[in-house]
Amino acid sequence: MAAADHATGVNNEMSIELPTLPPNQGFEAFKDVVFGSAAGSAGKIIEYPFDTVKVRLQSQPDHLPLRYTGPLDCFRQSVHADGFKSLYRGISAPLTGAAVENSCLFWSYRLIQDILKSTYYSSDDTLPYSALLLSGAASGSITSLALTPIELIKCRIQVSLDSSGKSPAGPVAHAVAIFRQDGILGFWRGQFGTLIRETGGGAAWFGGYEGVSGLFRTYNQQKSAVGTADHNSASLPIHQQMIAGAAAGISYNFLFYPADTIKSRIQTEDIAAVNGQRLTFWNAGKTLWKQQGFRALYRGCGITCARSAPSSAFIFTVYEGLRNYFG
Repeated sequence: MAAADHATGVNNEMSIELPTLPPNQGFEAFKDVVFGSAAGSAGKIIEYPFDTVKVRLQSQPDHLPLRYTGPLDCFRQSVHADGFKSLYRGISAPLTGAAVENSCLFWSYRLIQDILKSTYYSSDDTLPYSALLLSGAASGSITSLALTPIELIKCRIQVSLDSSGKSPAGPVAHAVAIFRQDGILGFWRGQFGTLIRETGGGAAWFGGYEGVSGLFRTYNQQKSAVGTADHNSASLPIHQQMIAGAAAGISYNFLFYPADTIKSRIQTEDIAAVNGQRLTFWNAGKTLWKQQGFRALYRGCGITCARSAPSSAFIFTVYEGLRNYFG
Protein backbone atom coordinates (compact mmCIF):
# COMPACT_ATOMS: atom_id res chain seq x y z
CA MET A 1 0.00 0.00 0.00
CA ALA A 2 2.81 2.38 0.92
CA ALA A 3 4.55 1.60 -2.35
CA ALA A 4 1.33 2.25 -4.25
CA ASP A 5 0.83 5.56 -2.45
CA HIS A 6 4.42 6.49 -3.19
CA ALA A 7 3.97 5.66 -6.90
CA THR A 8 0.79 7.68 -7.02
CA GLY A 9 2.55 10.63 -5.43
CA VAL A 10 5.35 10.43 -7.96
CA ASN A 11 2.86 10.30 -10.83
CA ASN A 12 1.02 13.30 -9.45
CA GLU A 13 4.26 15.24 -9.15
CA MET A 14 5.26 14.35 -12.70
CA SER A 15 1.87 15.09 -14.25
CA ILE A 16 1.73 18.01 -16.65
CA GLU A 17 -1.20 20.35 -16.46
CA LEU A 18 -2.46 21.15 -19.93
CA PRO A 19 -3.77 24.63 -20.71
CA THR A 20 -7.50 25.07 -20.30
CA LEU A 21 -9.07 26.67 -23.35
CA PRO A 22 -12.45 28.39 -23.52
CA PRO A 23 -15.35 25.92 -23.97
CA ASN A 24 -16.56 27.49 -27.23
CA GLN A 25 -13.38 26.73 -29.20
CA GLY A 26 -15.27 24.71 -31.80
CA PHE A 27 -17.67 27.51 -32.71
CA GLU A 28 -14.92 30.13 -32.67
CA ALA A 29 -12.79 27.96 -34.95
CA PHE A 30 -15.74 27.58 -37.31
CA LYS A 31 -16.14 31.35 -37.50
CA ASP A 32 -12.42 31.78 -38.14
CA VAL A 33 -12.56 29.27 -40.99
CA VAL A 34 -15.65 30.78 -42.62
CA PHE A 35 -14.74 34.46 -42.18
CA GLY A 36 -11.07 33.92 -43.02
CA SER A 37 -11.98 31.96 -46.15
CA ALA A 38 -14.38 34.63 -47.35
CA ALA A 39 -11.92 37.47 -46.74
CA GLY A 40 -9.00 35.61 -48.27
CA SER A 41 -10.88 34.58 -51.42
CA ALA A 42 -12.10 38.10 -52.05
CA GLY A 43 -8.62 39.51 -51.54
CA LYS A 44 -7.12 36.94 -53.93
CA ILE A 45 -9.43 37.98 -56.78
CA ILE A 46 -8.17 41.54 -56.40
CA GLU A 47 -4.46 40.70 -56.25
CA TYR A 48 -4.11 37.67 -58.53
CA PRO A 49 -3.04 39.41 -61.79
CA PHE A 50 -0.27 41.17 -59.85
CA ASP A 51 0.76 37.86 -58.28
CA THR A 52 1.03 36.26 -61.73
CA VAL A 53 3.36 39.04 -62.89
CA LYS A 54 5.42 38.63 -59.70
CA VAL A 55 5.88 34.87 -60.16
CA ARG A 56 6.86 35.29 -63.83
CA LEU A 57 9.45 37.88 -62.87
CA GLN A 58 10.80 35.66 -60.09
CA SER A 59 11.05 32.51 -62.20
CA GLN A 60 13.02 33.90 -65.16
CA PRO A 61 15.94 31.71 -66.28
CA ASP A 62 19.48 32.39 -65.17
CA HIS A 63 20.85 33.71 -68.43
CA LEU A 64 20.94 37.40 -69.35
CA PRO A 65 19.30 39.36 -70.80
CA LEU A 66 16.16 38.59 -68.85
CA ARG A 67 12.90 37.92 -70.63
CA TYR A 68 11.13 40.78 -68.85
CA THR A 69 12.67 44.15 -68.06
CA GLY A 70 10.19 44.85 -65.27
CA PRO A 71 6.58 44.51 -64.09
CA LEU A 72 5.07 46.68 -66.84
CA ASP A 73 6.97 44.82 -69.56
CA CYS A 74 5.89 41.48 -68.09
CA PHE A 75 2.28 42.67 -67.99
CA ARG A 76 2.47 43.89 -71.59
CA GLN A 77 4.05 40.69 -72.93
CA SER A 78 1.62 38.47 -71.03
CA VAL A 79 -1.45 40.30 -72.32
CA HIS A 80 -0.05 40.45 -75.85
CA ALA A 81 0.75 36.71 -75.89
CA ASP A 82 -2.44 35.31 -74.39
CA GLY A 83 -4.81 38.14 -73.49
CA PHE A 84 -5.75 39.50 -70.09
CA LYS A 85 -7.20 36.12 -69.10
CA SER A 86 -3.65 34.73 -68.91
CA LEU A 87 -3.10 36.82 -65.79
CA TYR A 88 -5.88 34.82 -64.11
CA ARG A 89 -4.54 31.46 -65.26
CA GLY A 90 -4.70 28.91 -62.47
CA ILE A 91 -6.77 31.06 -60.13
CA SER A 92 -8.75 28.07 -58.86
CA ALA A 93 -5.71 26.77 -56.96
CA PRO A 94 -4.85 30.09 -55.26
CA LEU A 95 -8.51 30.76 -54.48
CA THR A 96 -8.46 27.51 -52.57
CA GLY A 97 -5.09 28.47 -51.15
CA ALA A 98 -6.32 31.89 -50.03
CA ALA A 99 -9.27 30.29 -48.27
CA VAL A 100 -7.03 27.71 -46.59
CA GLU A 101 -4.28 30.20 -45.77
CA ASN A 102 -6.41 32.90 -44.20
CA SER A 103 -8.73 30.55 -42.33
CA CYS A 104 -5.71 28.71 -40.93
CA LEU A 105 -3.90 31.96 -40.11
CA PHE A 106 -6.78 33.56 -38.23
CA TRP A 107 -7.76 30.32 -36.49
CA SER A 108 -4.25 29.42 -35.33
CA TYR A 109 -3.48 33.05 -34.40
CA ARG A 110 -6.47 33.22 -32.06
CA LEU A 111 -5.88 29.68 -30.74
CA ILE A 112 -2.25 30.38 -29.85
CA GLN A 113 -3.28 33.58 -28.08
CA ASP A 114 -5.81 31.59 -26.05
CA ILE A 115 -3.13 29.04 -25.14
CA LEU A 116 -0.73 31.79 -24.05
CA LYS A 117 -3.44 33.44 -21.98
CA SER A 118 -4.41 30.21 -20.27
CA THR A 119 -0.79 29.23 -19.62
CA TYR A 120 1.13 32.43 -18.87
CA TYR A 121 -1.44 35.18 -18.51
CA SER A 122 -4.90 35.75 -17.15
CA SER A 123 -7.71 35.20 -19.65
CA ASP A 124 -8.72 38.83 -19.09
CA ASP A 125 -5.22 40.18 -19.76
CA THR A 126 -4.23 41.94 -22.94
CA LEU A 127 -1.25 40.12 -24.42
CA PRO A 128 1.96 42.13 -24.80
CA TYR A 129 3.15 42.94 -28.28
CA SER A 130 5.91 40.31 -28.08
CA ALA A 131 3.30 37.61 -27.44
CA LEU A 132 1.30 38.80 -30.46
CA LEU A 133 4.44 38.55 -32.62
CA LEU A 134 5.04 35.03 -31.32
CA SER A 135 1.42 34.10 -32.06
CA GLY A 136 1.75 35.45 -35.58
CA ALA A 137 5.00 33.57 -36.22
CA ALA A 138 3.55 30.30 -34.92
CA SER A 139 0.38 30.67 -36.97
CA GLY A 140 2.48 31.30 -40.08
CA SER A 141 4.62 28.21 -39.54
CA ILE A 142 1.50 26.06 -39.13
CA THR A 143 -0.09 27.53 -42.24
CA SER A 144 3.01 26.89 -44.36
CA LEU A 145 2.37 23.14 -44.27
CA ALA A 146 -1.02 23.56 -45.91
CA LEU A 147 0.11 26.30 -48.25
CA THR A 148 3.16 24.80 -49.97
CA PRO A 149 1.32 22.22 -52.14
CA ILE A 150 -1.21 24.81 -53.30
CA GLU A 151 1.47 27.37 -54.11
CA LEU A 152 3.52 24.75 -55.96
CA ILE A 153 0.64 24.06 -58.35
CA LYS A 154 -0.20 27.77 -58.62
CA CYS A 155 3.36 28.78 -59.53
CA ARG A 156 3.69 26.09 -62.17
CA ILE A 157 0.45 27.11 -63.82
CA GLN A 158 1.40 30.78 -63.78
CA VAL A 159 4.67 30.27 -65.67
CA SER A 160 3.46 27.59 -68.09
CA LEU A 161 3.12 29.81 -71.13
CA ASP A 162 2.43 27.60 -74.14
CA SER A 163 3.36 29.25 -77.41
CA SER A 164 1.87 26.40 -79.43
CA GLY A 165 -1.63 27.69 -78.84
CA LYS A 166 -2.74 24.62 -76.91
CA SER A 167 -4.72 25.01 -73.73
CA PRO A 168 -2.37 25.10 -70.73
CA ALA A 169 -2.51 22.29 -68.19
CA GLY A 170 -4.86 22.85 -65.27
CA PRO A 171 -4.41 22.21 -61.54
CA VAL A 172 -5.34 18.51 -61.72
CA ALA A 173 -2.88 17.82 -64.55
CA HIS A 174 -0.07 19.56 -62.69
CA ALA A 175 -0.92 17.70 -59.48
CA VAL A 176 -0.80 14.35 -61.32
CA ALA A 177 2.54 15.27 -62.92
CA ILE A 178 4.04 16.24 -59.56
CA PHE A 179 2.86 13.01 -57.95
CA ARG A 180 4.21 10.86 -60.79
CA GLN A 181 7.57 12.58 -60.71
CA ASP A 182 8.24 12.98 -56.99
CA GLY A 183 5.52 11.10 -55.13
CA ILE A 184 3.45 12.55 -52.30
CA LEU A 185 6.40 14.41 -50.75
CA GLY A 186 6.90 16.25 -54.03
CA PHE A 187 3.96 18.48 -53.15
CA TRP A 188 6.07 20.02 -50.40
CA ARG A 189 8.88 21.06 -52.71
CA GLY A 190 9.92 24.55 -51.61
CA GLN A 191 8.60 23.98 -48.08
CA PHE A 192 11.68 25.47 -46.43
CA GLY A 193 11.24 28.74 -48.31
CA THR A 194 7.52 28.79 -47.51
CA LEU A 195 8.27 28.09 -43.84
CA ILE A 196 10.72 31.01 -43.61
CA ARG A 197 8.37 33.34 -45.46
CA GLU A 198 5.26 32.37 -43.49
CA THR A 199 6.90 32.23 -40.05
CA GLY A 200 8.56 35.61 -40.37
CA GLY A 201 5.74 36.91 -42.53
CA GLY A 202 3.09 35.83 -40.03
CA ALA A 203 4.84 37.80 -37.30
CA ALA A 204 5.18 40.79 -39.64
CA TRP A 205 1.58 40.52 -40.93
CA PHE A 206 -0.20 40.27 -37.60
CA GLY A 207 2.45 42.38 -35.86
CA GLY A 208 2.07 45.14 -38.43
CA TYR A 209 -1.70 45.11 -38.11
CA GLU A 210 -1.71 44.99 -34.31
CA GLY A 211 1.00 47.63 -34.03
CA VAL A 212 -0.64 50.18 -36.34
CA SER A 213 -4.06 49.42 -34.83
CA GLY A 214 -2.66 50.08 -31.37
CA LEU A 215 -1.26 53.42 -32.51
CA PHE A 216 -4.64 54.38 -33.94
CA ARG A 217 -6.45 53.39 -30.73
CA THR A 218 -4.05 55.48 -28.66
CA TYR A 219 -4.50 58.39 -31.04
CA ASN A 220 -8.29 58.08 -30.98
CA GLN A 221 -8.37 58.02 -27.18
CA GLN A 222 -6.11 61.02 -26.88
CA LYS A 223 -8.21 62.87 -29.42
CA SER A 224 -11.46 62.10 -27.63
CA ALA A 225 -9.84 62.53 -24.18
CA VAL A 226 -11.31 59.22 -23.04
CA GLY A 227 -8.77 56.98 -21.31
CA THR A 228 -9.85 53.34 -21.02
CA ALA A 229 -7.84 50.68 -19.26
CA ASP A 230 -7.88 48.29 -22.23
CA HIS A 231 -7.49 50.37 -25.36
CA ASN A 232 -6.96 47.25 -27.50
CA SER A 233 -10.65 46.40 -27.24
CA ALA A 234 -11.76 49.60 -28.93
CA SER A 235 -13.20 49.23 -32.41
CA LEU A 236 -11.47 51.17 -35.17
CA PRO A 237 -13.15 53.06 -38.01
CA ILE A 238 -13.00 51.25 -41.35
CA HIS A 239 -10.44 53.61 -42.89
CA GLN A 240 -8.06 53.02 -39.98
CA GLN A 241 -8.56 49.24 -40.23
CA MET A 242 -7.68 49.44 -43.90
CA ILE A 243 -4.53 51.49 -43.24
CA ALA A 244 -3.45 48.97 -40.59
CA GLY A 245 -4.18 46.11 -42.99
CA ALA A 246 -2.22 47.78 -45.79
CA ALA A 247 0.77 48.27 -43.48
CA ALA A 248 0.56 44.59 -42.51
CA GLY A 249 0.57 43.49 -46.15
CA ILE A 250 3.60 45.59 -47.04
CA SER A 251 5.50 44.40 -43.95
CA TYR A 252 4.73 40.76 -44.72
CA ASN A 253 5.87 40.92 -48.33
CA PHE A 254 8.87 43.24 -48.12
CA LEU A 255 10.70 41.84 -45.09
CA PHE A 256 10.79 38.21 -46.23
CA TYR A 257 10.52 38.61 -49.98
CA PRO A 258 13.87 36.89 -50.78
CA ALA A 259 12.58 33.63 -49.27
CA ASP A 260 9.52 33.86 -51.51
CA THR A 261 11.69 34.51 -54.58
CA ILE A 262 13.85 31.45 -53.88
CA LYS A 263 10.75 29.35 -53.19
CA SER A 264 9.16 30.34 -56.51
CA ARG A 265 12.41 29.56 -58.31
CA ILE A 266 12.57 26.08 -56.79
CA GLN A 267 8.92 25.33 -57.45
CA THR A 268 9.12 26.35 -61.12
CA GLU A 269 12.54 24.92 -61.98
CA ASP A 270 11.10 22.08 -64.04
CA ILE A 271 9.36 24.59 -66.29
CA ALA A 272 11.97 27.31 -66.20
CA ALA A 273 14.48 24.47 -66.77
CA VAL A 274 18.12 24.82 -66.45
CA ASN A 275 20.41 21.77 -66.26
CA GLY A 276 17.94 19.20 -65.02
CA GLN A 277 19.52 19.27 -61.55
CA ARG A 278 17.39 19.72 -58.48
CA LEU A 279 17.86 23.09 -56.81
CA THR A 280 18.19 23.35 -53.05
CA PHE A 281 17.13 26.46 -51.17
CA TRP A 282 20.72 27.63 -50.70
CA ASN A 283 21.83 26.79 -54.24
CA ALA A 284 18.88 28.66 -55.69
CA GLY A 285 19.75 31.65 -53.52
CA LYS A 286 23.39 31.60 -54.66
CA THR A 287 22.34 31.34 -58.30
CA LEU A 288 20.07 34.35 -58.00
CA TRP A 289 22.77 36.32 -56.21
CA LYS A 290 25.29 35.58 -58.96
CA GLN A 291 22.75 36.60 -61.58
CA GLN A 292 21.90 40.11 -60.36
CA GLY A 293 23.03 40.33 -56.75
CA PHE A 294 20.66 41.63 -54.09
CA ARG A 295 18.38 43.00 -56.79
CA ALA A 296 17.56 39.48 -58.03
CA LEU A 297 16.22 38.45 -54.62
CA TYR A 298 13.78 41.37 -54.69
CA ARG A 299 12.72 40.96 -58.32
CA GLY A 300 9.01 41.79 -58.54
CA CYS A 301 8.88 43.13 -54.97
CA GLY A 302 7.49 46.52 -55.99
CA ILE A 303 4.41 45.12 -57.69
CA THR A 304 3.98 42.61 -54.87
CA CYS A 305 3.89 45.33 -52.20
CA ALA A 306 1.61 47.42 -54.41
CA ARG A 307 -0.96 44.64 -54.66
CA SER A 308 -0.54 43.43 -51.07
CA ALA A 309 -1.53 46.78 -49.56
CA PRO A 310 -5.13 46.87 -50.87
CA SER A 311 -5.46 43.09 -50.62
CA SER A 312 -4.46 42.89 -46.94
CA ALA A 313 -6.48 45.99 -46.15
CA PHE A 314 -9.51 44.29 -47.67
CA ILE A 315 -8.83 40.95 -45.93
CA PHE A 316 -8.55 42.43 -42.43
CA THR A 317 -11.51 44.75 -42.94
CA VAL A 318 -13.77 41.98 -44.22
CA TYR A 319 -12.68 39.59 -41.47
CA GLU A 320 -13.12 42.16 -38.69
CA GLY A 321 -16.44 43.26 -40.18
CA LEU A 322 -17.79 39.70 -40.25
CA ARG A 323 -16.49 39.07 -36.75
CA ASN A 324 -18.16 42.19 -35.37
CA TYR A 325 -21.43 41.61 -37.25
CA PHE A 326 -21.86 37.98 -36.26
CA GLY A 327 -20.35 38.37 -32.82
